[in-house]
Amino acid sequence: MSRTWRERLVARAPAWLAEKVPREHTESDEAFHRRRRVVAVTSLAGAGLLGASLRSTPDSTRFYGLTAATAATWVVGGLASGPLHLGRTRYRDTLRRPVVTPALVGVGAFGVFYGCALVCRHVPFLDRAISRVLRYADRGSTAPVLATTLLNGAAEEVFFRGALYAAAGRDRPVVASTAVYVLATTATRNPSLVLASGVMGVLFGLQRRATGGIQAPLITHLTWSVLMLRFLPPLFRRPAEPAVSPPPPGAAPRRTT
Repeated sequence: MSRTWRERLVARAPAWLAEKVPREHTESDEAFHRRRRVVAVTSLAGAGLLGASLRSTPDSTRFYGLTAATAATWVVGGLASGPLHLGRTRYRDTLRRPVVTPALVGVGAFGVFYGCALVCRHVPFLDRAISRVLRYADRGSTAPVLATTLLNGAAEEVFFRGALYAAAGRDRPVVASTAVYVLATTATRNPSLVLASGVMGVLFGLQRRATGGIQAPLITHLTWSVLMLRFLPPLFRRPAEPAVSPPPPGAAPRRTT
């Protein structure tokens, strides 16, 4: 029997993304159904707060309050759903916590997105969509914006690759967790964020699948987010037009030659 496209794709992926390390993650049916109920409620609440946060004024008390509430919702819902796991990766003949490889993956992902951003600048609707997101970085103070980025990135992994992935069961959890991740992001009404959530959601989900935990996708997410925050805004920054002072009352208009 010929392999499915998913099996062919996984077969071509690097070992750190394709090979599942051994893990013993079991829970009772009662605990599993409870996890699903908590995940459903948290998904709706978190998506609503996420959408509201990106409709608020950049660098405002409301913006920081809503983003903090969004992160808190993901974390509380994730932890309340049941046990979460950090995961391990194979290094030679031992299993270790993943650190270096996820960080390098985050750098690589940023490189791909940076290249795509250079193209998106010439696509009007994507240029506008990305600029709307990056204004939160441009208009905000460095420390609060960085803290918000790191807090929300980590919180998303706790919930989406932690609780939600576990709640998806054994039937295509990567697809299920990514789909909900994308649906939650649609609350922002920003096509650039929705596209990014789809691409990165698949990557994070495959890392979760391979390692059996959230540490690898969390490190990749934070690395990618920090680099995007640091290097993307200058690409979409518009130069300010010089202010033209009105002529004094009674002055003759200037003639151009």
